[in-house]
Amino acid sequence: MPVSDFLEVLSNYDIAGAYWVNLKLTFFAAIFAFVLGTVLAMMRISPVPSLQLAGAGYVNLVRNTPLTIVMASGILVLWPQLGVQFADDFTTNFFWLAVLALTIYHASFVTESIRSGVNTVPVGQAEAARAIGLSFLPAARLVILPQAFRGAIAPLGNTLIALIKNSTVAAAASNNEVAVLMAEMIENDANYVVPIFLTIAAGFVIIVVPVGLLTTYLSRRLAVSR
Repeated sequence: MPVSDFLEVLSNYDIAGAYWVNLKLTFFAAIFAFVLGTVLAMMRISPVPSLQLAGAGYVNLVRNTPLTIVMASGILVLWPQLGVQFADDFTTNFFWLAVLALTIYHASFVTESIRSGVNTVPVGQAEAARAIGLSFLPAARLVILPQAFRGAIAPLGNTLIALIKNSTVAAAASNNEVAVLMAEMIENDANYVVPIFLTIAAGFVIIVVPVGLLTTYLSRRLAVSR
């Protein structure tokens, strides 16, 4: 199989455009999942039992539900049954439904990552905050969370890497991302199944490896001193 022939096959497809869809899904879902995960982490460490129960219930339920089910629920329930619609355009609406599903699913992992970061904060820090009269929310915002985020860099990085790879599940929401393109490529050019698969896999390696290296560096650089 001449390399030139395979390169010609690749030129017939917008591979960069497909990866761009995955990156956009990852970008927006990562931001929203971080915000939601932080709120849920606050609930899990709060002194209010009902909030602890609600946070733990969300994490245990969503984390043990397959992402495909979460994604399909958004497409088959939220939109047609409940009328949840983010845009009149079909493609844009399905994009944001996929972002919502990715956010809901990965927020549970963000929650546990931040909670693990809270465990790296010395107990004396929280006790000192209470000693100077800070209530739970100010103490968490000013003392606990800033240090917890530093201690949670590594697990948050792992969650981000998982999100990058899981963005391919958006194929279930009719998003033209790289998994859909790969299926189309294999269907149209079945003689190049292995090279196509390796090319797509290499693209994810190129994206994921720098993220892993960066989070490893930052976790060591910003580790909480104990």
